[in-house]
Order: sequence, then C-alpha cells, then structure tokens
Amino acid sequence: MTKINELEVGKRYVLPLLIKDVKNGTTNKGAQYLSLVVQDSSGFMDAKFWDVKQEDKDAVKVGHVQEVSFEVLDYNKNLQLRINRITPIDESQLNMSEFVISSSQSEQERRDKLQAILNSIHNDVYRTLVMGMLKYVGRKFIDYPAASQIHHNYLGGLSEHSISMVEVCQMLCKHYPQLDYDLLVSGALIHDIGKTSEMSGAIATEYTLEGKLEGHISIANGWLTEVAAQEHLEDREETVLLHHMILSHHGKMEFGSPVTPRLQEAEVLYLVDNLDARMNMLKQALDTVKPGNWTTKLFALENRQFYKPKGNR
Repeated sequence: MTKINELEVGKRYVLPLLIKDVKNGTTNKGAQYLSLVVQDSSGFMDAKFWDVKQEDKDAVKVGHVQEVSFEVLDYNKNLQLRINRITPIDESQLNMSEFVISSSQSEQERRDKLQAILNSIHNDVYRTLVMGMLKYVGRKFIDYPAASQIHHNYLGGLSEHSISMVEVCQMLCKHYPQLDYDLLVSGALIHDIGKTSEMSGAIATEYTLEGKLEGHISIANGWLTEVAAQEHLEDREETVLLHHMILSHHGKMEFGSPVTPRLQEAEVLYLVDNLDARMNMLKQALDTVKPGNWTTKLFALENRQFYKPKGNR
C-alpha cells in the first residue's frame, strides 16, 4: 500500500488514512470547505475538501481511519491533497500501527535511557519525587505524545521530548558546573508529565476537559503535592524547588506559567524546553520538503518559512 511519503504530484489515489484534524471553512463566495490533516505511519499531510455538503461533513470522523479518494497537488512547492470523497471503512480489519506516527526511538531504548537518568540522580528527595511522579502516571509517560499538533505530536513523543531535554541539560551541566544537576535533570524529566491527563491519548489526541480547564502545569503541580505528602517530603526545600521548575517552565506568564523562573535551573529548563520543541518542529517540517525548497509558514515559529539547503537530504 502506498504511504504518504511516497505520494507523487499529479496522481490520484484511494487510500485508507487516519483523519488527524479537520476544520470548517468558507470561501469568499460562500462555499463550504474542510481543511484536514491526514496521516499514516510515514507522516502527515494537509488536505482540502472543497464544495462540501453537510453529508460530506458528517462523514468525516476525526481520530478514525477512513477511505480517502484524492489527487496530489503542488501547492507553493509543497504537496497538498485535494479530496474528492471520504467514506467509512472497517477499522477492525486494519493494522492500526500502519496509521500511527511513532517516536524514531524504540520503547526499549527510551526505557533504558530513562532508567540511566534515574540512576544518575543522587539526591534522595529528588529521586523519590521523580519516581513517585512516574509511578503515578504509569506507562502513559512512555506512550503519550508531548502535544496534539505542534511538537513531538506522536506516539512516544512525551518521553522522547523529556529524555532529549535531559540529555541537553546534562551537557549544559558539564559546561556550567554551577548548575544543580539533580534539580535540573529532575525538572526536565517531569516538567510535562501533566500532559498524560491534559490529553486524551496517543492516537487521536484531543485535549480533555481537565486539560482545557486546568492545563498540564497545574495538573502536574497538584500531583507533586500528592506524591510529596505520601513520601512525607512536603516540607523539604527540594520539593519547593521542584514545584517551581514545573510552574515556571513556560518562562512567561503570558505563555501559561503562573510564575516566571526564579532559579538558574528554572531559567535553563525554560530555554531548553523551547529549543527542543522548536528543533522537533523544524525537523518535522523540513522532512516534508525536498532540498532547495521552503517549508510552509510555521505558525508556532512566528509564521516563518524555513529553507532546506540543496546539500541536505
């Protein structure tokens, strides 16, 4: 079966694809259309379904694999699908792993890295709190994405993102020895753990009611209070510092953090989080274009386009 990364301009296809996202739109002339994101295990692609009727809208089911009839267009030097029809399909006959984008790192690789990180935390309070938080969410930490759309938005993305941040922080601790390794690594590992409740799952990821009303920062902060109480560590300074790492990791109040960084480790965590997210967004965007071409405008990166040099593969 042809995969998304094998589609060719000008050709027509009828393929089963996962409907990742859909938004309603109206042209200047009042015609209704849908903007969709479809995916399989090889990647995702933007699509348009023009001149839709109500029955067309009703047929589209986000989070489900459906049979999609389409042709491939070159839109601003990027591929885009023009959909002609979407019809239901019997998902019980499908191998759903063919439609889920996963971390490039295997689960075992991520688990091995996670264990090595835990072994490297020497402060008993930080290690106890981090292990308690990981136990609280179970394998969701391994399975969940780090976001629904923006970065690390695939199966295993949360653990990949968190571990990647720890690896960057480990390098920075060697370069800046004034940093508290145990605090910084602990904060990097669990800063986004609340996303296991903020989002609905790993395949058709949507934001939960709790996620929309509380957000992952508040959720994780509450969990840390529970874990600290269970371990009788609520009065330790390390607990207060780790709370601060979670609460301030978005850097600015307008970005969702209730407090701004007031520890050097919190400042580093905010910067590394932003860096790792942006590099992942750029990788995903540049992987979809050929050398010598530009990405589409990336909203999360100030609506900029990025060029892929001809020497890049």
